[in-house]
Amino acid sequence: MTVYFAVKYLHVLGAIVILGTGSGIAFFMLMAHQSRDAAFIARTAAVVVIADMIFTLTAVILQPISGGLLMMMSATNFTERWLMVSLALYAVAGAFWIPVVFMQIEMRNLARTAASKREPLPPRYFALFRRWFAFGVPGFGSVMIILWLMIAKPV
Repeated sequence: MTVYFAVKYLHVLGAIVILGTGSGIAFFMLMAHQSRDAAFIARTAAVVVIADMIFTLTAVILQPISGGLLMMMSATNFTERWLMVSLALYAVAGAFWIPVVFMQIEMRNLARTAASKREPLPPRYFALFRRWFAFGVPGFGSVMIILWLMIAKPV
């Protein structure tokens, strides 16, 4: 195995982790939300926040490092259109993902409070969920397009 192959493997693995964790988090949050059970939502959101910090954040930090190493090893130029678009989309994905993490934390806290007081979820929770869902579309969509660009490298 060459160093280039090892770095490329880690880069692809990072992309898989970002996409896998993102789709898993979206699924579990949606399923918990549909239950309207504050305690279940609180437990699910708590796990989601941990998963985002352990898996997504780690991959998000390592992707530019492994990508930069791959560029150097393959003499890829920053001016290649597919790469410039990928980097712009990475910034878009980050701009949507960072607020989503804080939304998840607040939704978790609102659900915990509602569950402990045996009250229904407050309107703020539902507003946050709608925003969380809306932010997920461009955030996750950007990552999907980046993956395609990484593979296809269109000219």
